[in-house]
Amino acid sequence: MFAVGSVAACAASGPAGVQPDGINDPYETQNRRVHAFNRGLDRAIVRPAAIGYSSVLPDEIEDSVGNFARNLGEPSVVVNSLLQGDLQGAGISTVRFVTNSVLGIFGLFDVATDFRLPQHDTDFGETLFVWGVGEGAYLELPVLGPSTSRRATGMVVDLFTNPLSYVVDSPERYYGTVAAAASGLSRRGRFSDTVDSILYESADSYAQARLIWLQNRRFELGDTGAAADIDPFALDTEGF
Repeated sequence: MFAVGSVAACAASGPAGVQPDGINDPYETQNRRVHAFNRGLDRAIVRPAAIGYSSVLPDEIEDSVGNFARNLGEPSVVVNSLLQGDLQGAGISTVRFVTNSVLGIFGLFDVATDFRLPQHDTDFGETLFVWGVGEGAYLELPVLGPSTSRRATGMVVDLFTNPLSYVVDSPERYYGTVAAAASGLSRRGRFSDTVDSILYESADSYAQARLIWLQNRRFELGDTGAAADIDPFALDTEGF
């Protein structure tokens, strides 16, 4: 963990400083190429598959698949909460996992929320934030979409932070991955109008997606200092 944190700290510094609009995007040229690839992939495959998925399956089944995916991710949330020193968050996620696994039929139903146990979500990217690692440069990753160097490092580490991956045999260990992918399709289908307006109706879909993602991520982390640096009117002059 220390080695990963050190690497992330180096990556987070980036080759260039934060721009006046509060966005650190030294790799914009490469990022725009990846964005064009992701946009084409969405148009040709992801969007049609997502709309078809949401149209065919009842909402109840889509919700159950999403609940199942989130429940299998709870152990990773516990680990990251402990690494952040958040004992309350770790306790809530532990109780949620046990409750939904037993009473919610392996997590297909979110019984814990009915018991007023709120969902607590975190990842290793947030762990790095708590440890003081900087946000780093903005990145757009193939297929995965918007990210930062800190978030990308966290995504790699999160492949190994779920204890279930070490105790569950194949092919069962991949159920969570399949469910998470299906849940992603469900979200893409349900919020198709919003996503389409960003990707296909805005004057500069790259700048629009970058601004929205960074604002949302910084809000999730409670990174008020960084969020305050973003110029809310940045899109008025970008991409025109």
